[in-house]
Amino acid sequence: MQVNPVLALSIAALALQLTACSDPRDGATVEKSYGPSPDLPPPEQLWLPTVNIATATGWPAGETPTAARGLAVTAFATGLQHPRTVYVLPNGDALVAESNAPPKPDADKGLKGWITKLVMRRAGAGAPSANRITLLRDADGDGVAETRSTFVSGLNSPFGMALVGDDFYVANSDAIMKFPYRSGDVNIDAAGVKLADLPAGRLNHHWTKDLAASADGSKLYATVGSNSNIGENGMEAEKDRASVLEVDRASGQWRVFASGLRNPNGPAFNPQTGKLWVVVNERDELGNDLVPDYMTSVKDGAFYGWPYSYFGDRVDMRVEPQRADLVQKALAPDYALGAHTAPLGLAFNTANLFPPDMANGAFIGQHGSWNRKPRAGYKVIFVPFADGKPAGKPQDVLTGFLNDKGEARGRPVGVRLDKQGALLVADDVGNAVWRVTPAAKLSSP
Repeated sequence: MQVNPVLALSIAALALQLTACSDPRDGATVEKSYGPSPDLPPPEQLWLPTVNIATATGWPAGETPTAARGLAVTAFATGLQHPRTVYVLPNGDALVAESNAPPKPDADKGLKGWITKLVMRRAGAGAPSANRITLLRDADGDGVAETRSTFVSGLNSPFGMALVGDDFYVANSDAIMKFPYRSGDVNIDAAGVKLADLPAGRLNHHWTKDLAASADGSKLYATVGSNSNIGENGMEAEKDRASVLEVDRASGQWRVFASGLRNPNGPAFNPQTGKLWVVVNERDELGNDLVPDYMTSVKDGAFYGWPYSYFGDRVDMRVEPQRADLVQKALAPDYALGAHTAPLGLAFNTANLFPPDMANGAFIGQHGSWNRKPRAGYKVIFVPFADGKPAGKPQDVLTGFLNDKGEARGRPVGVRLDKQGALLVADDVGNAVWRVTPAAKLSSP
């Protein structure tokens, strides 16, 4: 289909104008979309989907996000190229995946594809992928990386990382690669070896593939997002997608561990129970407050609803054909994280740098909405845990990613604890990694 740029711009502008007239939701409404039992209003059917993009501007020199009371934030590293995830090696070196979407020729056709690319550019995600992992070293322990080096290059939209023994794994957009690693290495020259192919293809709608290793190192868990919003490209395009895969590290063979998870990311093991948790981006185009994104433990063999239902057995009537058999067994997630907040990072607080009441809780990077008015997300939050389950309201950790004009100075993605127990946050619009500590502990103890 040949796209008429004038027509495309007119339709995009109309969508923006129509959604700009929608009623803003107050703070009480937003608060109800968090927690184990979120408020789920009736679905809305709109002629045009809400489009409310925060234009990416980056941070003015010397400015940082706003840390919550009792916390402090500093720049661990700046001048990066679309940093998405962070991984910390045993010796304290921090690795950052500098990455963006791979070519997706079947996703960029027609009017919708043209508008999607326009939206991504405005949101700061239109640049070619750097396709590398960068090592950041804070040798003197002052909370700032003094040196950086290209750790691995020539990758294909990398996202997830995991180290098991001397084997370093990278989840590209289409495969898990294995590289040799020795403690202290600042770069890896050896060619990677493919451990396993991952669902990808020419569409590859949700391209990010995140990664975590089991405690005994025998298995890797890879997250794979859906190829659509609600299966509109046909369920054959969703084979083995919208799922968490369990990969045997010895053979590279994998199986679907849990399914029905529209776009899972941030796999992490709960320190109290050992269970695997993920954050999930839910479906769009049902209104400002549907469907809340969430975090949940994932059980072996469990189904979590997508695309047929959400939050258990709430049927999405747009999906055809229906699957009542799957809806009947769909599990409700553990904890809602607000509609359209786009959580992409999850890290449990397993260290003791933060106050005792934050022990074992979860830090979550919310990338922020593009289709909600007013906007939601654009912050890092903390959810307290007790006995292996969420136990309280979310608390802001970092805010201020949107300026007073509604422009995005930054967008948080991956989160990870460093060797001292501080929180590292990848910011793919601000091109920085931020470091969060208690206010009295700006540097390492």
